Amino acid sequence: MVKVIVVGGGWAGCAAALAAKQAGAEVVLLERTDMLLGAGLVGGIMMNNGRRTAALEATALGGEAIFAALEGIYRHRNLSFPGHAHACLYDVLKAEPAIRSLLAARGVTIRTQSRVAGVKKEGDRVRAVILEDGTVLYADSFVDATGTSGPMGNCLRYGQGCALCIQRCPAFGPRTSLVALAGGSEYPFVKPDGTYGAMSGSCKLVKESLAPDLRAELEASGKVEVPLPSELVRPQKLKMKVCQQYALPAFANNIILLDTGHAKLMAPFFPLEYLRRLPGFAEARFADPYAAGKGNSMRLLAMAYRDNALKVTGLANVFVGGEKQGPAVGHTEAITTGLLAGHNAVRGARNKDFLVLPRTLASGELIAQITADLAAGRPGSRSYSFSGAGFFQLMREKNLYCTEEAEVFRRVKDAGLEGIYARPLK
Repeated sequence: MVKVIVVGGGWAGCAAALAAKQAGAEVVLLERTDMLLGAGLVGGIMMNNGRRTAALEATALGGEAIFAALEGIYRHRNLSFPGHAHACLYDVLKAEPAIRSLLAARGVTIRTQSRVAGVKKEGDRVRAVILEDGTVLYADSFVDATGTSGPMGNCLRYGQGCALCIQRCPAFGPRTSLVALAGGSEYPFVKPDGTYGAMSGSCKLVKESLAPDLRAELEASGKVEVPLPSELVRPQKLKMKVCQQYALPAFANNIILLDTGHAKLMAPFFPLEYLRRLPGFAEARFADPYAAGKGNSMRLLAMAYRDNALKVTGLANVFVGGEKQGPAVGHTEAITTGLLAGHNAVRGARNKDFLVLPRTLASGELIAQITADLAAGRPGSRSYSFSGAGFFQLMREKNLYCTEEAEVFRRVKDAGLEGIYARPLK
């Protein structure tokens, strides 16, 4: 049986593991920390704007199990907030066990606290990964879903210090990159001012630290908007965000909270001394990152050169998903690229032609746009999201944005790809 090793257990890695398993491979998922989902442990937003289109595409392609696992843990559905419609908010406190159970039930071998420290190569092929404890694991194909945030040095150099975020570098060691260890090339996101990387776009408040009436409103409606006094409006913070789909004036002029189990505050950080001056926030406390009064984690610092099949340039059997494959920001973006990377890892091991998603699908268009940036010599010059900023506008212009399940399923069927991720490859 073909064996695939997925490095990194965030949303992209979990999706890649599922797709590779469904394609008929023996799959080992390696995660540096003691929990899966990575940024998904603090995210919580799904289905907003074009992400619904992409999720429907992924479901029609055969990746429905990931989205089905979330159905039982949505706290709010069909939620609107500034610039975003029909969002679903999953409970970040329940998501990891749900996805871990899904993968285990499907037969994926999950190894947590398994940090990759080296590789064995033959020519342009990776033969094995070497764990920090010296364990050597061989496979036919590999998926790098290690993400682009951390280690601590990057947050110190490009951000405002270590934010003690969900990545937990001090406890489990810094993020390592399979692509870099194997000799592949990486590039950072470059902001308009020439600086590298982007700051995570939200932080979390302990819900119990909010005033009872504020908490009750948040849990009942799923969102709360609190206008800021003029002296606390900081529009310049919008440019720091990795999530430019939330870089709208409303997010600078207001405190916007979303109920994801914690109270998700839609700002990279907010000085605690000022936050506690606002009605309802007198006892506010940050849940993640712990330093969200000062800063947040830095991301988009280590993306890989790859093609439209998400195969890494110069490495014959390494594929990438999530932010590792390029500046596509968000859970749905990670899942859709992870599914393709995992599927193509099995195709590569079986010497089959790689799958390239057509540009008649939003997922195919997003991947192709990033590839075009690489080909034009402007890597990391702009970020992409199904839910906003420039790419969501492009989806509309190209008539790719659609919220009707039947229509999206028809598009996938017309492309000849219905259920392709769910069928074993022989």
